[in-house]
Amino acid sequence: MTQPLPLDGIRVIDFTHFLAGPHLSRSLAAMGADVIKVERPKGGDAGRQHPYFKDGQSGYYLQQNMGKRGLCLNLKEQRGMDLMKRLAQKADVFVENFRPGALTKLGLGYADLVKDNPGLVYCSISAFGHTGPKSDQPGFGLIAEAISGAMAQLGEPDQAPPLMRMPIADMYTGMHGVAAVNAALLGRVKSGKGRHIDLALYDCMVSMHDYAVQQYFLSGGKVMPTKHGSRQPESTVYGAFRAKDGDLVIAAQVDNVWARLANVIGGKAEDERFRTPAGRNDNHAEVYTMVEDWAIGQDGVAHCIAQLDAAQVPCAPVQTVDQIVRDPQILARGMLIEQDHPVLGKVTLPNLPFRFSDCDTTPKCPAPLLGQHNAEIARELDYGAAEIAAMTDDGVLYAEEAAR
Repeated sequence: MTQPLPLDGIRVIDFTHFLAGPHLSRSLAAMGADVIKVERPKGGDAGRQHPYFKDGQSGYYLQQNMGKRGLCLNLKEQRGMDLMKRLAQKADVFVENFRPGALTKLGLGYADLVKDNPGLVYCSISAFGHTGPKSDQPGFGLIAEAISGAMAQLGEPDQAPPLMRMPIADMYTGMHGVAAVNAALLGRVKSGKGRHIDLALYDCMVSMHDYAVQQYFLSGGKVMPTKHGSRQPESTVYGAFRAKDGDLVIAAQVDNVWARLANVIGGKAEDERFRTPAGRNDNHAEVYTMVEDWAIGQDGVAHCIAQLDAAQVPCAPVQTVDQIVRDPQILARGMLIEQDHPVLGKVTLPNLPFRFSDCDTTPKCPAPLLGQHNAEIARELDYGAAEIAAMTDDGVLYAEEAAR
């Protein structure tokens, strides 16, 4: 029998836009939380204006806001602010990603809301955090990726670094937010009190350094990571290689795996100089050239993969999106979900990776239309039909045409 999801009964106010915040709250929704997406008339979350579009709906928005309910409020009108504060009094979690101080000016900062709700877990996401000399500066994931030292290690030595093309800073910060919010909820069980969580995209990117920072400090500042394209000289062989019809990656940085790879590619690969990690790293240019020559000399990616698989050398093709969505492993794991959208009909989007032994985390509903659940949520906050109708007529509650 399917059991309740881990966060069943937890109410989350999602007052966020674009990506890091919406991804955090989307994840909480997948774990069973009742996530109420609060937006402003008439554009809503800025993510709604981000492509790819179909019939006026943003796929970007659909992906990061599935599983939520939608409330659209005019907070400049007192009745809208009153409704928001009433909602916050009954919430367990409040997530926001405005510039530090912006919500305090509105009366929706942590210190404001915790007065009436001491158990509130309030998570703030910003580019640089709520302290430090850069705290008041705006920023996006790209900014954090650039200044964190991550981009300085990407690409070819004589070229500007490439964009990562996946929102690493935003998604990673969102996932840290999931962990922090759940930890705060667990801590609340004992203390009865919530707390403020201050997450910065910049901090999260710097925390991701698994090697470069330690290398710099342990060398006394003498060693600086540099660009090496598709190679990783400190972990030979670990990189991407070109075949006749595409690309593949090989991970043979461990001695016994390198020995198996050397047996596959032959030639000088069994040289005594290459038997240890230090020896391979010291001679990385020669080692990588041997593997590159072998890969391009085969009949294609599939032929390379077949030989490496037979030798138990970890490898994989560099897949394109059309290959990913047909990959039997992805299909078996339920990583693509089909939803019925009120405007678009059937839509297919990436799922989240959470898998629990006794419950189903598949989102129960698509992302909300703007203001789709206004009346429903207002009723839950004890507003009467006449009050709801008046707020709707006066634009305090707003809904897009398809949601009316």
